[in-house]
Amino acid sequence: MGTQTIEELAGRIRGTVVRPGDEDYDEARRVYNAMIDRKPAVVVRCANAGDVIAAVGFARDNDLPLATRGGSHSVPGYGTCDDGVVADLSGMRSVRVDPVRRTARVEGGATLGDLDAATHAFGLAVTGGIISTTGVGGLTLGGGFGYLARGLGLTCDNLLSADVVTADGQLHVVSEENEPDLFWALRGGSGNFGVVTSFEFRLSPVDTVFGGPILYELEHAEALLRRYREYIVDAPEQLGAFPGFQIAPPLPFIPEDRHGDTMAILVVCWAGPPDEAEAAIRPLREVATPVAEMVGAMPYPVLNGAFDALLPPGLQNYWKGTFADELSDAAIAVHLEHGPRVPTVHSTCHVYPINGACHRVPTDATAFGNREATFATVIAGLWPDPADNAANTAWVRGYYEALAPHQSAGGYVNFMAGDDQERAAANYGAGYSRLVEVKRAYDPGNLFRVNHNIKP
Repeated sequence: MGTQTIEELAGRIRGTVVRPGDEDYDEARRVYNAMIDRKPAVVVRCANAGDVIAAVGFARDNDLPLATRGGSHSVPGYGTCDDGVVADLSGMRSVRVDPVRRTARVEGGATLGDLDAATHAFGLAVTGGIISTTGVGGLTLGGGFGYLARGLGLTCDNLLSADVVTADGQLHVVSEENEPDLFWALRGGSGNFGVVTSFEFRLSPVDTVFGGPILYELEHAEALLRRYREYIVDAPEQLGAFPGFQIAPPLPFIPEDRHGDTMAILVVCWAGPPDEAEAAIRPLREVATPVAEMVGAMPYPVLNGAFDALLPPGLQNYWKGTFADELSDAAIAVHLEHGPRVPTVHSTCHVYPINGACHRVPTDATAFGNREATFATVIAGLWPDPADNAANTAWVRGYYEALAPHQSAGGYVNFMAGDDQERAAANYGAGYSRLVEVKRAYDPGNLFRVNHNIKP
């Protein structure tokens, strides 16, 4: 590739182009997962959709890999690549709220924190994750679930339209009425079909919630998991809750002599009437006497960012995910064996509920193809020291391999590791063959292949 070619690209865009040898190259190529160390040929820091079109065209015309980066949280490092083009949307973070229509127009590089801050000013929200630095784009394209999913559905269920740049360099404005096949594929098909420069979401009234973490002795983990699986099936849909395992961090609400101890954790979020909060969470909270808790009324964005400090950028990351129709006795036995071995305060295992409103959307309505599942488990390994990579990766893999026989074939694409590519068909689920057809129509050359790939 000649220098002049990159200079021509730089002359076409409003943002900036960063290449090897530039002073800020190492910063520009860095992603959330410090285990990923790739060296792209050029990083295009996009300022608008026109810049995205230029970056896509440059990669296509030079037959180079193209990585799209929004929030940069991709655990496999799909926000970067070796010897290719990175379309970095992190400078495109505006959120415009229409409080009358209850909608938000969100640029492709926005984070959940950006979205929450803008919508909360109007007492509105949409389903997000549990870490505010997560990119809205990656979350939505993979499906998207968090505290509000049981009441509001998946993030992608609340998507009204999207602006997407496809492999031919065209900008498409897609919705249920306009290019419905592409719109269908974007809602769960990950980044396989183009670069989404803007999302339009339906918003719902959510302002103050009642929630937070509750920590229990490990000896109560089995009782907690059993109570959770029974209660969450028919619990009020305004209740979001998930159990897991956590090394107690050095926080003021936890007794100092318990810092560093491994415990069972329950995180709750009640988004319904405030006077019903205590009754809604009581069946879970009272499974045992807590060691510590920080549960109360708070603005929704506060809860959505409560765990940010435990998952900062720059850690080593290796994750696995599963779906399951039920939390069986056999699965609980695996959790009780492997969960207490969580290696660092940053690592965890969570079992999320994806029932309620998520189940009322027909399976074939979106590309999120494992909608019949009731639980989504993530085994998230995060740690600071690369010297621990072998041991801590083994913990994640061992946990997953023991759990897999008691789960569905697929897992959530946003929880997948880079070595999960062979699971693509199962992870995308029931609509995989249709996804392949849409891929052939919009990206027959597989330009968008730096992802959990759907091969045309």
